Amino acid sequence: MNPAQEEAVEHQNGPLLVLAGAGSGKTRVITHRIARLMERGVPAHMICALTFTNKAAGEMAERVMHIVKEQRLGGREGAKGLVISTFHSFGLMVLGKERKSLGGTFTIFDQGDCLAAVKEILSRTDAGKRFDAAAIAARISNAKNAFLSPEEFKEREGDDYDEITKIVYPRYQSALKSFRAFDFDDLVCEVARLWQQRDDIRDRWQKQYLYVLVDEYQDTNRVQLEVLRLLADRHKNICVVGDDDQSIYAWRGADVRNILEFEEHFPGAKVVKLEQNYRSAAPILAVANAVIAKRADGKYKKTLFTEKPGGEKVRMGVAVGPEAEAAYVARELRRLIREENKKPKDCAILYRSNGQAKLLEEQLREQGVPYRMIGGQQFFERKEVKDVLAYLKLALNRADEISLRRVINYPPRGIGDTSVERLTQHALAKSWSLWQAVERVDALDGIPSSAQGGCKALERVVADMRKKLIIERAKASAVARELCDAIGLRADIDGTSPSPNAAARRWGNVEGLFGILSRREARVTAGGGDDTAERELMQFLHSLTLQMSEEEEDPGNVVTLSTLHGSKGLEFDYVFLVGCEEGLLPHSRTLEVKASDATVQDVEEERRLFYVGVTRARQRLDLMRCKFRVMRGKPVPRTPCRFLTDIPDELLEHFEVKDASMMSTDAMAESANNLLAMLDALGKS
Repeated sequence: MNPAQEEAVEHQNGPLLVLAGAGSGKTRVITHRIARLMERGVPAHMICALTFTNKAAGEMAERVMHIVKEQRLGGREGAKGLVISTFHSFGLMVLGKERKSLGGTFTIFDQGDCLAAVKEILSRTDAGKRFDAAAIAARISNAKNAFLSPEEFKEREGDDYDEITKIVYPRYQSALKSFRAFDFDDLVCEVARLWQQRDDIRDRWQKQYLYVLVDEYQDTNRVQLEVLRLLADRHKNICVVGDDDQSIYAWRGADVRNILEFEEHFPGAKVVKLEQNYRSAAPILAVANAVIAKRADGKYKKTLFTEKPGGEKVRMGVAVGPEAEAAYVARELRRLIREENKKPKDCAILYRSNGQAKLLEEQLREQGVPYRMIGGQQFFERKEVKDVLAYLKLALNRADEISLRRVINYPPRGIGDTSVERLTQHALAKSWSLWQAVERVDALDGIPSSAQGGCKALERVVADMRKKLIIERAKASAVARELCDAIGLRADIDGTSPSPNAAARRWGNVEGLFGILSRREARVTAGGGDDTAERELMQFLHSLTLQMSEEEEDPGNVVTLSTLHGSKGLEFDYVFLVGCEEGLLPHSRTLEVKASDATVQDVEEERRLFYVGVTRARQRLDLMRCKFRVMRGKPVPRTPCRFLTDIPDELLEHFEVKDASMMSTDAMAESANNLLAMLDALGKS
């Protein structure tokens, strides 16, 4: 360990704040500190370490056990009673042991249960249809994270959603009480409330845990702070490890003031800074330091450094538009993997919002680069996209029963589950396919007239698609658009989505599929391809299926796509951070001036988010931005992200991205064959 790490490990009594910069070995400090306490005679059952995810807790416990075994501190028996847990698991343990004081046994509601309860309560209000139940449930959760009771929440000034939440929140809590249930947030809130109200219970838990350790302290919310304050109030032996420069979860209740004000909450605290970075090359750290040095709300200044020599200069790429940006990233990843033998799992593409992933996914598939998506559902796995793809598959192959079952009554056309079961039984009895039963529904017994009409309607839709694709050789993109009009998909999405915004997002995904089909058709035409629309569509659908199968079979060795929020805690040799433009990063929401917004704090959180993205890279970092993006059908000039201006020019290697449309014919042909070549190689391995 370096001197700063050793100082943090050796400190024993009193509050300790360890400011651990990105990649500075904070987990090593926590685990060795636990082992050192045990070495000094502190019983394991009097040590409590809290973090935020089960994965982090599991990894921490594994490391502690390794150290305990290595240092001969008694192995598993010596670590008996040691608590390494998430906040919520710890809360559940406390509430379970104190259940008599809480009125007996209780149930834990999951997110679906909570949403159902909110929907039921909302439906009984006069304004119920105007509001999104999920948005109200989120506000209730945020209120609990801020440790606001229904009565305290009523004192807040806010918008229409706050006003309806003031009505729903107390009724929701009453419902939970009548159900003898707690929701996820209550697992922490109720512990704080219990310890506030019952001195005897609080004293017992304070005596139980003589030493408290907390990981990722910058991510704690107000109610978690209250639990920690109450737990450590007697002995003051609390050690928190975190980085105020990486506080990026305010939107889900995290309060950066908890770490900035630690010395006020726990007087006499010792502060140790971990600034030696073991992850990133020096040029990457220079960029990270330049960006975070301009923080407006920074209290604890840190300058990361490394003793590792060398490293590539950070690259700053400018593309004409998002298509060129995505094409460059995909081609460069393909080059790294194929020509430099880099592992896909060592590469990542990071972005501010999930909507940016659509073009990236398309280009990665085009280049034959396997990937996984963190922090969001893969574009081709989204329901509305899969529904349209199922229709296209069915048009090409009416024996595809999986696709038929997916769309047989979607959008609803009067073919219920009972009718589908009867169609299935007839098909089995007559050795027909399910589609043949649909075609011959008039001759079948026991099928209601409404279902017969639905089958005929579906048959007409599929027949029309087949005619256009096979006989008229129409483009798949046009056929898909006409299909959606024919079945009324937009109206169904509007009618079944929880809010207008959700409907717009879902329909945007469908339009995104149209765009992907159109661009693929344009590339095939430009490359001189003469396949029929039917054959080209079949190849496209096959490539999707095979790529998805590959991802499932080998989920480990793939490129990672992630939002910046989702990338926290991860690290990669090669990182491409795309969309470094005003309105994307920082996000447009943080730039909107509203009376109730703390605009400066919002922008500073975006700065920290950018910093997190930069510090994910170990060896190479490419920052990317576009000159234009199409908005409402028109190209709109883009302004570089303000955080880029904080980086001295000499720290960056600037380059212009060559537009994909300017590629040579040979390069385009190679690109078109990449996926098939990769799949062929996989098939031989």
